Amino acid sequence: MRPLDRVPSIKLKLGAVIVLTVAGTVLVLAFGWRLGLSMPLRLAAATALGLLMVAGLARGMTSPLREMAAAAPAMARGDYSARVQATSRDEVGELARAFNAMAAELEDVERQRRELVANVSHELRTPIAALRALLENLADGVEQPDPATLRTALAQTERLGRLVAQLLDLSRLEAGALPLEPRRFEVRPLLEQATRECTLGDDRRVRLKVCVQPGDLRAHGDPERVHQVVANLLDNAIRHSPDDGRVWLAAYDAGGRTAIEVADEGPGIPEAEAQRVFERFHRVDAARSADAGGTGLGLAIARWIVDAHGGAIRVERREPHGCRMVVELPA
Repeated sequence: MRPLDRVPSIKLKLGAVIVLTVAGTVLVLAFGWRLGLSMPLRLAAATALGLLMVAGLARGMTSPLREMAAAAPAMARGDYSARVQATSRDEVGELARAFNAMAAELEDVERQRRELVANVSHELRTPIAALRALLENLADGVEQPDPATLRTALAQTERLGRLVAQLLDLSRLEAGALPLEPRRFEVRPLLEQATRECTLGDDRRVRLKVCVQPGDLRAHGDPERVHQVVANLLDNAIRHSPDDGRVWLAAYDAGGRTAIEVADEGPGIPEAEAQRVFERFHRVDAARSADAGGTGLGLAIARWIVDAHGGAIRVERREPHGCRMVVELPA
């Protein structure tokens, strides 16, 4: 705790410094007069004491500014670990706390950037390596260009395309460069279209059921982006469902909002992972998701789109097993 830290205003601190300095000067002059000291000596002693008091009190007032000035060059070099002592209650203390919050946020952004670069490198390297090995085998005559081999190459190429497209969407959403075109739309046709698209090309026998109550339920938002959210949720649900499993897609009025639910019979999401699943590249079961072709970006994109609509998205546990993803949009 520095001197005058409890004073809530810089103006009051300056006033206190002036009052204390004047009082100290008067006491020195009076004490010197009693001791019989000459006037020049008393003035010199009073001046020295006043300067010491001002220097001591002002040092405590301005030390956060000096600490911030010392930390700024390190932050410019990319070191965001520096923090400033923010015990003062005045405007300088508020500035110090804002500086610490900014440093913490920049440190978190830098951590996310490094993780993003590492994850993108890994995600791109995996299909590229598989595609390269396959093409090398074809070029060397180890494998014949039969339909199965070409389908494998196509699958890896499609995985690369999905990753690039999702990264582009996510960067646009975070930068606010993906404008929404909100309007009122009927929910049932959108859900049925998303269901038809998800079943195309899927060789697993996963049964999908759509339920909308009431049948003419409407929502307010960008239908294309809402369709993207639903498609991502359905893709996750189908990918994690067992063969011959069931996936439910429901929509209903949730008291002034339109709720859309996607439920499956998969292994579910642990409660501790309920919030982290919306982070970029986070997978509850990394090995299984990667093998199934997931990129770890679908839920992050869904969260950004829902937030841009002023809605909410959450994970709920489905009994006895499975997962339920709930999206709430303005009605």
